[in-house]
Amino acid sequence: MSPILLAVVPTSGPTTGGNPVLLIGTGLTGATAVMFGTTPATSFTVQFDGAITAIAPPGTGTVPVTVVTGAGTSNAASYTYKAAAPPVILALVPPIGLATGGLPVLIVGHGLAGATSVLFGSTPATNFTVLGDGAILAISPPGTGTVPVTVTTGAGTSNGASYTYL
Repeated sequence: MSPILLAVVPTSGPTTGGNPVLLIGTGLTGATAVMFGTTPATSFTVQFDGAITAIAPPGTGTVPVTVVTGAGTSNAASYTYKAAAPPVILALVPPIGLATGGLPVLIVGHGLAGATSVLFGSTPATNFTVLGDGAILAISPPGTGTVPVTVTTGAGTSNGASYTYL
């Protein structure tokens, strides 16, 4: 009897792939392939007869996910690739600092994980540490006036939040 696929959790993920996806069904033991459309999963592990953990490959759009075993190919369950949204800055704490720089600034927002740069205007932060998806601790560089602080990740560059040098 061919395997039966009941659910794919989550039902969507980033176009870059690399995220774990749980496939739930029956007859999954002996899986030889997990397919996302025509692309095989980056890797997969059969947890038990009713569950497989697969790493989604890169892709676009909505694709059928199937499991292939010696007994045949399962029915399809849909999986949708979504482009990651660029990061968003909600607040800077504090929003002011000294012209000499060197002060810690907490950047609060979402989509901040994976930050590759933090700019105060066109000047990179002296140093920054990603605390999680919602926060970055940056050390302000020297500067003057009011400048936009931006964060760049693989998904793009954030909105600018105003930082004023005293």
